[in-house]
Amino acid sequence: MNQKVIKSLFAGRKLAIATKHHKEKVIAPLFEKSFALDCFVPKDFDTDLLGTFTGEIERKDDPIITLRNKCLQAMELSNCDLGIASEGSFGSHPNIPYVHADDEFLIFIDKKNDLEIIERELSIKTNFNGTEVKTEKELVEFANHVKFPSHALIMQRETDNTSEIIKGITNWNLLKESFQTFKKLYGTAYVMTDMRALYNPTRMEVIKIAAEKLVKKIKSSCPNCQTPGFGITNAKRGLPCEQCGLPTRSTLSYVYVCEKCSFSKEDKFPNQKQFEEPTFCDFCNP
Repeated sequence: MNQKVIKSLFAGRKLAIATKHHKEKVIAPLFEKSFALDCFVPKDFDTDLLGTFTGEIERKDDPIITLRNKCLQAMELSNCDLGIASEGSFGSHPNIPYVHADDEFLIFIDKKNDLEIIERELSIKTNFNGTEVKTEKELVEFANHVKFPSHALIMQRETDNTSEIIKGITNWNLLKESFQTFKKLYGTAYVMTDMRALYNPTRMEVIKIAAEKLVKKIKSSCPNCQTPGFGITNAKRGLPCEQCGLPTRSTLSYVYVCEKCSFSKEDKFPNQKQFEEPTFCDFCNP
C-alpha cells in the first residue's frame, strides 16, 4: 500500500487525542500534516481517573491496558472512531544500572478499519527524581539539579504520603513558601519532579519522538496484506565478533510481524554491520 492510499484511509477524519496535559501540542501537528486528520481533545475527559503519577489514584492495570482503555474511553466520549493516547512510566532503566528512564507508549486505534498500532520510546532523557529535604539549601540544590523552574516540582509530606500535596510548582516563591510550611509542621518535606507532560518539557519532547515513530510505523504497510502498521516487534541479538566469530549482545536482526495476518520478516544487519568490534564482545573483552 503506497503512501497516498494510506493517507486516504484517514484524510478528513477526526482524531480524538486522549489527554488533559496538553500532549496534543506535539501529537496533533504530526498527524494533521502526515494524514490530513482533524485532531481534537475531547472535553471533560479526565485521564487521571485511570491513575495518577503521584499515586492518589492507583493505576490498576499495566501501561498497555491503561493506554488502550484511555484511548477507547476518549473515543466513546466523543463518538469518534479514530483515537490516539499516550502513557508514560518512570523509574530505573531496564538495562542500564543506576539510570532513570522515561518509558512512553502511544496507541493509535481506528475502529473503522479495525486497526490498533502501538509504538514505544524508552529514553534516558528525563529529569525524573525525588528526595527528602530538611533545609532550604538542600531544596535549592535539588531544584537546580532537575531544571526548575522550567520543569515543575511537587511537594508532599512524605515519599508515599499524598494526604497533603502541592502540584505544579513553577516559581521560587511558592516552592520556598511550601517548604517552610511543611518544615514547620513536620520537620521535613518530600520534593519530586512533576512528570505531567504540560509541566515537563523534557518528557514532552520524548512523547514527540514516540509520536514521530508512530507516524512512521503507520505509514509502513505489510508486504502481504497491505495493512498499515507493519513494524519491528523484536530485536535479535547475536551479531558475530569480527575477531573470534562468537555471538555478541549487539543486534543481529530486527523481526517485523503484521498484527493483522501474522506475516513476518527478518531484517538482518539493520545497522549495516555484519561484525561487531572485539571491544563489545563478552569473550574477547570479558
